[in-house]
Amino acid sequence: MSIHPEIEKRRTFAIVSHPDAGKTTITEKFLWYGNVIREAGHVRAKANRSYTVSDWMKIEQQRGISVSSSVLNFPFEGCQFNLVDTPGHQDFCEDTYRALTAVDAALVLIDSVNGVEKQTIKLMEVCRMRHTPIITFINKMDLDGRNVLDLLDEIENVLQIKVSPFTLPIGCGKLFKGVYSIAENTFHTFNKEEGKQEILKMTGADDPRLLEICGENWTKEFREQYDMVTGAMEPFDRDKYLKGEMCPVFFGSAVNNFGVRQLLNAFTKLAPPPMIRETDIRFVDPNEPNFSAFIFKIQANMDPKHRDRTAFLRICSGSFTRGEKVFHCRSGREIRLAAPTAFLAKDKEVIDHAWAGDIVGINDPGLFHIGDTLTNGEKFNFTGIPDFAPEFFARVTLLNPLKSKQMNKGLQELSEEGATQLYQPVKSPVPVIGVVGELQFDVLQFRLSAEYGAEVALDRMPSFGIRWVVGPEADVEAFVSEYALDCMQDKEGRTVCLFPNEYRLNLAVKNYEKLQFELTSNR
Repeated sequence: MSIHPEIEKRRTFAIVSHPDAGKTTITEKFLWYGNVIREAGHVRAKANRSYTVSDWMKIEQQRGISVSSSVLNFPFEGCQFNLVDTPGHQDFCEDTYRALTAVDAALVLIDSVNGVEKQTIKLMEVCRMRHTPIITFINKMDLDGRNVLDLLDEIENVLQIKVSPFTLPIGCGKLFKGVYSIAENTFHTFNKEEGKQEILKMTGADDPRLLEICGENWTKEFREQYDMVTGAMEPFDRDKYLKGEMCPVFFGSAVNNFGVRQLLNAFTKLAPPPMIRETDIRFVDPNEPNFSAFIFKIQANMDPKHRDRTAFLRICSGSFTRGEKVFHCRSGREIRLAAPTAFLAKDKEVIDHAWAGDIVGINDPGLFHIGDTLTNGEKFNFTGIPDFAPEFFARVTLLNPLKSKQMNKGLQELSEEGATQLYQPVKSPVPVIGVVGELQFDVLQFRLSAEYGAEVALDRMPSFGIRWVVGPEADVEAFVSEYALDCMQDKEGRTVCLFPNEYRLNLAVKNYEKLQFELTSNR
């Protein structure tokens, strides 16, 4: 079956990395090449600088970090890119993990100074689990970083993936001279002071002009690395790349806009168009005529003036036209997609058509949940959208009793985004929130104040772990009666128990043999 030309053009990928590897910076450069912004913003914004497009929340602009994944649509070289810029910090990892379910490829950024870092390892585990094809960009070559061969060796050993360098750097730090393209036999010169870049055609790695430009020491080191890479390393195999077993590697400096265009060119050629997706009953081919999609993210208050809620939709097959009706599989309802939107972070543009591979936003009147499937009428559910059990908990105390309505609305809407979980204790009117990472507490507190006008205090709760209590109704009721101070209900009305220590959990398991204490909710 031939792929529809519009679907063939789609490239949907996420950028993932450890914090401060340059993820948001390279995103800005991509948008600049796509001619959708005039000036690439600076991550740590000053009074006379523009903010980055993807860090659109006030708390992101103040702290210089990404706390929520943002979607950016832009054209480049005949392709239509759907880029997801994800948070790097581990406290916001669940947003990144869900974003990886919505893409067909990933760009993994590695800091040349620090090499492979902790969060990159975790993110690669998710990519490997999903067999996501990845391209690696080793960033910050204008700083004094690690040895090139050591970096490549570390990627292979720690991230457990074969590497295939497409470019190699010559020099590093203040003496960084540029990168050599192995496939094209070109040398891309780097001159930070003059801001000048040239691409010179070479006869090969032994071209004498390299010696003139780079000096004897750097040229000798480069040629040794070149011989090692081309002679000892396995050549690039596209099939292995598409299975997530091998990654092309590029070098450059995102902040200096060096090597970025070559990276984008590689994505147009190497990254796959939309791929086949698995559901609970069958596999769905992107070229099928019937529309299907799933929701992987919900965001409240992207436009605070309108108190909006946006559901992010990854289209998996077919296409749809604005105003068409679709089937919401979980509720069994037919709904109309009246104003689907394309994104540049928080900026939206209503679109008339969208195709498999596209990520679009739809207005959420409170109907949608993360993981919901939409189709033309067939009933199935896309699989593999993760749900996470919180690790940290706090009671939410309202500081101004007159703002209870605002607090309750804020807690409800923000919990539906998936980053925080809301619980109602059996024996207390004070709500409890659970998060995967502790920084989420700061984000919640900030957003309740800034977006809903509700100032709250968060009282941390000691906990060993949360469990969903499942079993015969009479046994659940008996358990809740005995463990009332530790029991709560989640937003779906299911019984959960927040065990303060391991002893209490073991005692419950022993005394209530007919009950299961589940680590995650099954929805």
